[in-house]
Amino acid sequence: MSNSIQENYAIPTQTESLRTDEENGKLGKNDFLEILMVQLQNQDPMNPMDDKEFVSQMAQFSSLEQMTNMSESIQDFANSQRKGSLVQHSQLIGQEVSWERTYKNDDGVEQTEEVVNTIASVKQDGDGNIRLLTDDERWINSEQLIQVGSVSSE
Repeated sequence: MSNSIQENYAIPTQTESLRTDEENGKLGKNDFLEILMVQLQNQDPMNPMDDKEFVSQMAQFSSLEQMTNMSESIQDFANSQRKGSLVQHSQLIGQEVSWERTYKNDDGVEQTEEVVNTIASVKQDGDGNIRLLTDDERWINSEQLIQVGSVSSE
């Protein structure tokens, strides 16, 4: 007589694969609820889950959901700010601007000079930075701007 249990007589185990968030590979709120439900279904009837533990897990779930919603709201806000920045900078098209150009002279010393141009176009690069095209076909950063409007020579 054998003491081993054959596979076909073993108690079947519930194996559920957890769905993960494909973007970042982390568990989501649905996965948390599934785990909690499996815990409740498979708890020992002679030693059930403590009420305090259950309330604690539900509080964790509520906190997780609130953090997820807040994160999504912040991301939406950041995206709208980036789009708004491009729209605001588009008002510079056709405007005369003064901007600071940095270059190295023949001796390798870094120099700056003020340049006056008219803005021909505005774009947002892949990093979210605003780039301005001048009338002499140079792309400059918005951080290089010194003055917008009629530039008087001093």
